[in-house]
Amino acid sequence: MTTYADTTATDEQVPHAPAHTPRLNWSEHAPEVLKAMLRLDAAARRGLDPKLVELVKVRASQINRCALCVDMHSKDALAAGESVERIIQLSAWEESEHFYTEKELAALALTEAVTVLTDGFVSDDVYERAAAHFEEAELAQLIAAITVINAWNRFGVTCRLVPGHYRPGQHA
Repeated sequence: MTTYADTTATDEQVPHAPAHTPRLNWSEHAPEVLKAMLRLDAAARRGLDPKLVELVKVRASQINRCALCVDMHSKDALAAGESVERIIQLSAWEESEHFYTEKELAALALTEAVTVLTDGFVSDDVYERAAAHFEEAELAQLIAAITVINAWNRFGVTCRLVPGHYRPGQHA
């Protein structure tokens, strides 16, 4: 098992709890599904602002509690030029609206609605807010990107994939 160490001001190594063991390396056993998911992911992102896509992916992953995806997409967001502050505020974006543009807020609201379908459905208000900020083709891409990250989250959570080892660009 992997353990993580943190360096304190005195350069002491502080051991962290050991990482859990993944249940299944699903991609090893379903390589064609992985290839299809990677193609779908690339297609869904096409034409969207990379930083916006990563914000959406981080937020959906937070909601779904997919630690691997939170790790991966936070790192990808940083690599795309996103600020640490805006990534940190995502878990409380509704109380931190001043960190985001109206377009980003509409995308985050849509992300929450699509991700948390147990609350009912995507309301007309949420959809209309997004439609006011995105052209139809871009909105279709955004819905696709939200849907795809939710699928990735299901793999990560079900198989208990381990965060902490991802480096930006690995999945591309």
